[in-house]
Amino acid sequence: MTTTDPSSQPARPLGGLIQELETRGALRSVLTPDAARLVTAVDFDSRESAPGHLFVAVPGAEVDGHDYAAAAVEKGAVAVIAERALPRLGVPQVLVGSSRSALATAAAWLHDFPSYDIGVVGVTGTDGKTTTSYLVRAMLDACGLGAGMITTVDVIIGGQSYGETGHTTPEAPEIQRDLRRMVDAGDRFAVLESTSHGLALHRVAEVAYDVAVLTNITHEHLDLHGTMEAYVSAKRSLFDRLAVGPTNPDKGWPKSAIVNAEDAYAEDFVRASREAGARVMTYAVNPSVRADVTASKARDDGSGLRLLVRTPRWESELAMKLVGHFNVFNTLAAVSVGEALGLDPDAMRRGLEGLASVPGRLIAVDEGQEFTVYVDFAHTPGALAAALDSLAPHAAARGGGLISVFGSPGRRDLLKRPMMGRAAGERSRVVVLADDDPRDEDEMQILEQIAAGAEAVGRRRGHDLFLIPDRPTAIRKAFEMARPADIVLLAGMGHVDRIMTAEGRVPYSEEEVARQALRDMGYRSGSS
Repeated sequence: MTTTDPSSQPARPLGGLIQELETRGALRSVLTPDAARLVTAVDFDSRESAPGHLFVAVPGAEVDGHDYAAAAVEKGAVAVIAERALPRLGVPQVLVGSSRSALATAAAWLHDFPSYDIGVVGVTGTDGKTTTSYLVRAMLDACGLGAGMITTVDVIIGGQSYGETGHTTPEAPEIQRDLRRMVDAGDRFAVLESTSHGLALHRVAEVAYDVAVLTNITHEHLDLHGTMEAYVSAKRSLFDRLAVGPTNPDKGWPKSAIVNAEDAYAEDFVRASREAGARVMTYAVNPSVRADVTASKARDDGSGLRLLVRTPRWESELAMKLVGHFNVFNTLAAVSVGEALGLDPDAMRRGLEGLASVPGRLIAVDEGQEFTVYVDFAHTPGALAAALDSLAPHAAARGGGLISVFGSPGRRDLLKRPMMGRAAGERSRVVVLADDDPRDEDEMQILEQIAAGAEAVGRRRGHDLFLIPDRPTAIRKAFEMARPADIVLLAGMGHVDRIMTAEGRVPYSEEEVARQALRDMGYRSGSS
């Protein structure tokens, strides 16, 4: 989590926020008005409330913030935003139609709408968001445009890393605070992973995007959205938001949309972008698909990607350090951002080629074993299939096969479970199913649902399909079954530093567990 110097805390009179909400048509009424009250922070968790804070009562799936407003006031909250009047608070109540939307407005207002002062690149899609964000940031830095970043794995402000936030897209108060800190640190751009959760739950509602990027759309997060139509709509709202914020000359670069032309929903996103007044740039790998930015002669030699990139301005071979054929798409997405911003091609290439790795994405684990081990965050059917497809040629070239170890989170999208089992079963010599944030759901029930997909394509329990909830034990089993030329993919956890169980958060490192398992098997000579 990022931290804020208390001495630099903003303090703004409540009346200014009331005016902002009224201008947006979000204000219903104000009870016990006191426009002069100073607000120093915005929060929606009463446990974080303190003197000077504005508490926003947000209704949630499990708890309702309205029930905790009094507790926030007892801790010093000077005002409350709510969707209904609350008795005996004794502080101003600002009543609105949507507390979640008002939370974003209040956070942006407190920090003086920082996204108006910095270029914002939003990256959305089911897979590839983090890698694309890292590539875009590396490219911008190489072009002399310092870039902050908020992603699944890290927050970077002024070149300094602050670690992961716990959410791919943090809540609005964190986003707006960190955007202001980027502006103050001299960053010219902010690269922001913009998930369907963040979009649907208004976490980015007050972010003025300059560039929106679509990686792809496959099955994911239907536990929140309910239908694919709603999921796509949430993603598409990022491109609708290109109409929000300063006009282009105010920032110095055009509002632009970057769309994967090979995606099944590409036309929907192109249409939304044009309706928002943005310039559209498309990219594709398939030569039969028309696009502005393309790649050919792409090859992965196990140590990096080589591809010939063509854009409307230039053509050149890129020698990337990233492995995995799916990274061709991520690279083209980043190139398209550079093209939309009119960046120097030579500097773009230096930045892209200089990125050595992305945390938790196809990280090799070497302790001197004969077989190869990778740790990867792939946690959707599409991402798992893409990772296995990228590794398959390397295993086959050596006469080996693939072994996959993965699971699926508890209390999340149930429909994807057999889809992941099928994706792995079709591509792996051996499938080992293990815990992946089971939470309070029955562990074996989760694995049984995944196994159904693997069994549908011929995998047999006890032969090439194993259900072992304890993840370290599952990893050890996979290693014991690995032949010298095999590749073992440990998927789903990647950079994540914990497993969520019924008892709560349990510290965990996939890479360290893998290394220890290999050492226990007698291997010692790899890196540590």
